[in-house]
Amino acid sequence: MLLCCMKTIKDVFAAYKQGLKDLYVPIETEAITLLAISEICGLAKAKIKAFPETELSQQQSDKLSATLAELKTGKPIQYILGKTEFYGLPFNVNPSVLIPRPETEELVEWALSSVGSEQLAVGSILDIGTGSGCIAISLKKNLPGFKVSAIDISADALQTAKENAQLNDVDIEFIKADMLNFGLTLAVRYSLIISNPPYVTLQDKAEMHTNVTDFEPHSALFVPENDPLLFYKAIADFALNHLAENGQLFFEINESYGDETVELLSDRGFKNIELKKDMSGRDRMVKANV
Repeated sequence: MLLCCMKTIKDVFAAYKQGLKDLYVPIETEAITLLAISEICGLAKAKIKAFPETELSQQQSDKLSATLAELKTGKPIQYILGKTEFYGLPFNVNPSVLIPRPETEELVEWALSSVGSEQLAVGSILDIGTGSGCIAISLKKNLPGFKVSAIDISADALQTAKENAQLNDVDIEFIKADMLNFGLTLAVRYSLIISNPPYVTLQDKAEMHTNVTDFEPHSALFVPENDPLLFYKAIADFALNHLAENGQLFFEINESYGDETVELLSDRGFKNIELKKDMSGRDRMVKANV
């Protein structure tokens, strides 16, 4: 189907299905198409599904055609639209930050559930490698009594995170620092330190979709093949010196290194170490206490 023939919602689904068949499985293509139509036409997803014969304006059709052309290069829909949703909140995204993933929402949920009475709780949180700020902002939004700080090495990522904090009306302290070489002695003893650090190996990269490897920031993704737990070691050592008594450390992890991450923490004297699976049944999260 020619791009210029996208006159109705039904036409859009047909054009996107044909145009993206070599890049995505059908369920992914449908989700991408729904998102594109919803954002560009300002329609609820339920209405899109219920009324496929709805006609598009020329401007909407042109915009959907241009979006499909970008999608065919492998560029993620979130980068094309410039935004996404995480833990029920809106976030701006661009190629300087990773696109937030559902597994990271599960990490946030686990951290929140560990705090107890969320609205009444007080303390301090540090998010290491914050990227878009999705973890720090979601935690602050749900733990208003906590002081939340966030670290990243990328000035561009921190700028995006600051904009997202403003977008979601939360106050967060942002710090530019290298998690492998902190050079910082922070006076705060944190109640909770949380991180989704780089953990993708070159072997993993070979199995990843090009819309990740070609477009998302490599510094936030990849680790040396010979030292896949590089960031976890550095953050664990930092946490030992910067967590308050009974403070908690949360990691998102590479599913292939669950046991190794637990052993790393155990060797450093962490207690109550728990390895948790995500909704897909993969080892993706670790929690520990000092």
